[in-house]
Amino acid sequence: MKDFPIPVTTIGPGSQLEEETLEYMPMPQGMETFRAPILPEPEELADRALACAALREALVLLADAVRDGGNRSVSLNGLPEADLKLINTVLGEGEVSALVHTPGDDTYTLRVQESVFAGVWRVIQTTHGVVVSDQIELGYIPQALKDTAQQDVWSTVPRWSGELPPNVQNAPLLLTEIEDQWKQWRAGQPAYVINLTLLPMSVEDIGFMDHHLGTGRVLILSRGYGNCRITNTCSPHTWRVVYYNSQDVVILNTVEITELPDVAQAAQEDLEDSYDRLKEVLEWVESA
Repeated sequence: MKDFPIPVTTIGPGSQLEEETLEYMPMPQGMETFRAPILPEPEELADRALACAALREALVLLADAVRDGGNRSVSLNGLPEADLKLINTVLGEGEVSALVHTPGDDTYTLRVQESVFAGVWRVIQTTHGVVVSDQIELGYIPQALKDTAQQDVWSTVPRWSGELPPNVQNAPLLLTEIEDQWKQWRAGQPAYVINLTLLPMSVEDIGFMDHHLGTGRVLILSRGYGNCRITNTCSPHTWRVVYYNSQDVVILNTVEITELPDVAQAAQEDLEDSYDRLKEVLEWVESA
């Protein structure tokens, strides 16, 4: 009997040797969710009338913001340390924080921290390291972040002439597209998003683009799902938005043409939910 001329092979899953394995990029593992603040004992709340009054005013203004839109604020200037401590405890720290600062200049710094109640913000301004303004701001996003982004816009758009730097090929065309979009953008329009992750952009292309867009003074960090870093540019309505996974690896790199990226802002339903939650907490504090 002759040998069978065709070799017999096994087929099916696991029957073939694989020289390479498919490796997936690790995705974010944790997500920030609402956590009720850990409130002090009732006896610790004695004589905290100023803190309760400020929180009650914030609740009223939050209702106004839910109904009519716009931003409202409650001044905390001059409150005793014990009252500020109670306010800090009740508000806690949410997933979005921001900093307005000129590198190398401590003359003016603005720090923003969202509370555990989305749309309820703590906004503290310092001059030479001394607090000059401390307030609770109610709204989608503190107004100072929008105002600073507008102030940072260059009066003239920088142009490149001559030969391009080495390895810079696609950035000039992309800059033209970005300029066309911010010229057309109007308030109320949805954001125009350019996904750099999907484009053939070299490291030199990214650097060239960022140099010509400029970097403003606003830095926003969002920890909702993974991490997101948002910076304003010196071009009108133009933001750099970079998403990282839980290992701090970039998973999405974008340019957004909008007044302010949605990922940094509270939504209408967030404000409505925050009103109900803050009302419950404040009722407990006042009853105690």
